[in-house]
Amino acid sequence: AEGSTKFIRTQGFGSEKPIRRRSWNPLASAPPTADGTWDVCVVRAQSWQTIKMASDYIESGQHQFRSVVLDSVTEIQNKCKRNMSVSVMQQQDWGKLLEMMDTLMRGLRDTTEVETNPLETVVFVAETKMQDGRWTPYMQGAIGARMPYWVDVCGFVEQVDALDANGQATLRNVHMTIVNNERSVAGERLQGILPKVILNPNISVLHSIIY
Repeated sequence: AEGSTKFIRTQGFGSEKPIRRRSWNPLASAPPTADGTWDVCVVRAQSWQTIKMASDYIESGQHQFRSVVLDSVTEIQNKCKRNMSVSVMQQQDWGKLLEMMDTLMRGLRDTTEVETNPLETVVFVAETKMQDGRWTPYMQGAIGARMPYWVDVCGFVEQVDALDANGQATLRNVHMTIVNNERSVAGERLQGILPKVILNPNISVLHSIIY
């Protein structure tokens, strides 16, 4: 939703294997066939209608995807809000916005549990904001407080400088904290399967560990 997919160049953090992309416009066609020519299918989520149509295809099972990532749900919520065409949000409008985002995110999350063509993984990326001294999901309305309880793992992701062979901080690692703490909202319901902090998280590896 933020147009940053052009910067995704490899198949995972630290990987040198280039990623092969293809585009899909859900308003114009059904999902593409997994014919071996692409690794990632990109939907340019420029409108709420595009986002909703993509979600409808995925929830119907009429696809050959293994995972879905929404990046970011913060920007997607803004598109949903603009689609409502309300100049000044009233209480009932905030309720409608919550309902639309709730339906979208829970619907996609639940595609991992359906019997026909279930997804392996669904990932929601949210911007963050500082609230009451902690980093929290940056969403408008009550959804920000509810989101962490909708998923198996809610992680706070940050980049951390690392030392190279010469002792210089020229490298960069990614840390994902999955336990609630004084710095960030996080959590998991995996009964200790994963460590409290995951170094350079990889969705494929984590999926094989969890399931």
